[in-house]
Amino acid sequence: MDLYRSVRAIAGASGGGSDRTIDWTAVATAAKGAADAGDLDLTPADREGYAADVRDARERLRAVGGLSFDVPDSIEVQNRHHWIDANVSTFSRVMHPLESDVRVAFPNATRVINTGSMSFVLAFLASHVLGQYDPLLLADRDGHGRGDAGNGDHGLYFVHPNIVAAAAELDVDYPRFRRWIAFHEVAHAAEFGAAPWLSEYLESRMEDGLETLASGGLDSEAFHDLNVAMTAVEGYAEMLMDRAFDAEYEDLRAKLDARRRGGGPLARLARRLLGLGLKRRQYERGARFFETIADRRSVAAAAAVWERPQNLPTNAELDNPAEWLARVDP
Repeated sequence: MDLYRSVRAIAGASGGGSDRTIDWTAVATAAKGAADAGDLDLTPADREGYAADVRDARERLRAVGGLSFDVPDSIEVQNRHHWIDANVSTFSRVMHPLESDVRVAFPNATRVINTGSMSFVLAFLASHVLGQYDPLLLADRDGHGRGDAGNGDHGLYFVHPNIVAAAAELDVDYPRFRRWIAFHEVAHAAEFGAAPWLSEYLESRMEDGLETLASGGLDSEAFHDLNVAMTAVEGYAEMLMDRAFDAEYEDLRAKLDARRRGGGPLARLARRLLGLGLKRRQYERGARFFETIADRRSVAAAAAVWERPQNLPTNAELDNPAEWLARVDP
């Protein structure tokens, strides 16, 4: 880590005459200064292991889920700094509506504060994220706007140093843990591949919510819809990976759940501020919904949720799957 580099980058974020309220170049520099890159010296066994895990996950998830999809063209094994670089552009795209429309009284001071805050967020996440399926929301050729919903524009990332460190911390076999993470991320690829409309749906709700927020209002319906949809996305992936994984996994889930809740006071505070507790509740609530559907009908029947936007469960149906079954009748 190079904390001096981070502080210097944040302090210099007020310069340059930018009309944006975050200096994203400084964010990348500061976040990488605050997070150790980690070892990315992959052995031939590591490289073949990641490739085999993704390949096997694709075939198992296709068969068990009854889905037609492929994995993204872009599959990367990264260190933490690579992950930061990949996600700075994503965060910048998502924040652009707010930055473009909000006017502040002290732009230089605001830019320094915002740049420091975003640097902390990315540094913390880079040190904890294990894998990521990135549908590249709000992306197009000029970097601002909607993108193609095809899987070719999506990305699949594995943060190798974090996977190795987490396996050691949890005292689990590294190849087995790596494979389980691969199944989870490929399960997300399965959802977006089976639902070509899903990227655009999430983008539209996110854009509506952010644009209203930037103008000083609150589109509670847009954020409500986004939360319900993401609960379905996370819950279905949990159910599908559990049904498709080709080994025992209960110990992995229990230990990883404990890791998500644990850590020191600073880590717990960071998770609370970043809303990661909300994401965990999305996992749990969505998984209960889809486990019920799969038990009452079948895993393939649960895939009806991706046929069209109207098949997404409502907030009430997430807690009463029988209502969804009666309405959708897969």
